[in-house]
Parts: sequence; structure tokens; C-alpha cells
Amino acid sequence: MRVLIIGAGNVATVLGRLIKEANHEIVQVISRNKTTAKELADELGCGYSNDFTHIDLSADLYLVAMSDAALNALPEKIQLGKKIIVHTAGAISKDILKNISLQYGVLYPLQSLRKELTEQPTMIPLLVEGNNDVTTQTLVAFAESISSNVSIITESDRFKLHVAAVVVNNFTNHLYTLAAEYCKNEKVSFELLYPLIDTAATRLKHFYPSEMQTGPAIRKDISTLDKHLRLLTAHPKLKSIYLKMTDSIMNS
Repeated sequence: MRVLIIGAGNVATVLGRLIKEANHEIVQVISRNKTTAKELADELGCGYSNDFTHIDLSADLYLVAMSDAALNALPEKIQLGKKIIVHTAGAISKDILKNISLQYGVLYPLQSLRKELTEQPTMIPLLVEGNNDVTTQTLVAFAESISSNVSIITESDRFKLHVAAVVVNNFTNHLYTLAAEYCKNEKVSFELLYPLIDTAATRLKHFYPSEMQTGPAIRKDISTLDKHLRLLTAHPKLKSIYLKMTDSIMNS
């Protein structure tokens, strides 16, 4: 398939690499930032532009991997007739593309992607939607060429999974950040927690999360909770979250 990538950030870069590895032909990278467009195009071995009026119209599939705000401004820029165009956002309707082409959809990677990481997650889940059966099946075939974990999904279910993804990934990472800052300020090693983090994540593959809940909150260990809260006196942000999480666990 001849593919054109719109965007040059994390998602565009990681998917671009997978697309190239699957021996699809990437014909062009379009990005508002000329520097990043050139960097990605050089890596993928294709042309580039930061001007949407110079978009290559010979591609079969147009993959839009841009911020939600930029995606909202996209329809007025290009017209593709019957060419397939998809976006990669988790919380935006596929219909935002309906004025660009008669064939449109979503190819949403349910994974946190970072272009600077040399080792990317394996089997990235790709959630597919198309505006009709033909488009959907074409997108499924394309998705299966770059991932072994492909699902057709409704828009409402994609939105719900996006919420859950924010909780398990973004919120959890923020907790890691607060814990790392706490350890740094208190001069203890955050790295000693790595095995605990790995074990907790691994257990989720085999048990329902609530079955693995441990700690003073689930035990209603008031004495330990009180000690922790006193240790957190100098860390009001973390203390506030600790109290809210404790209350949620104790009342679950």
C-alpha cells in the first residue's frame, strides 16, 4: 500500500517505522513543523512538506497522526475524493474526516508510543473503525500487516477504552512521578521500587486487579495510614492524592 503520513510526532514516527518494516511504500510526510517533517521523512526514505497544498495525491491511505486540536482544523485543508483517510486519536469521532473523503475511519493504537525509544512495545493493539464495510475491511487488512493485535471497534467503545487508558497509563505515570519526587526529596532510592512496579504489572495479566489489592488501606490499618500521612506532611500534593486513593480503596 502507498501511505502518506500527516504528522511527525511520536505516533506518526512509531507507526511510520512499522509501516515501513511491513514493506508498504511511504510516499510523503506532511507536518506543520518543517524540521520534524524532514527528520521523519529522512528516516522513512520519502518526501516531505509543511504545506498541505503540496500533498501527494497518489497515496492509497492517508494516516493522520496529529494532536486533537490540529485534527479539528484539518478538514478545510485537503480533499481526497475516494482515497482512504484515517486518524489515530482515541477520543475524536471518525466523522471529523467525512468532508475530506468518501472513505474514512480510525486506526487507534491503544498504547503509549514514544519515538525516542529504540525498543517499542510488541503487538501494539490497533483498534479499527471504518465508515463502511469495505473501508473497515481494507483497514483491518492494513492494520494486520503491522500488528498481530487488531480489533474492529465501535466509536463509543473506543471512547470508553480511551478513558480507561488514561487512568491506567497517564494517571499511573503521574503517581510514579510523585513517588519519584518524594523519594528524591527524602533521599531514598526510587530504583528500589522497580521490581515492585514490574511485579504489579505482571500480575494483571493473570488476576483481576481487585484480587491483587494489598496495603494498609485494604486492611484498614489505621495505625500505618496515620504514620504515612505524618510522613507526607511536607508533601501536600502527594498527601492529598494518598488520602483520596485510601478513601477509594477502603470504600470499594
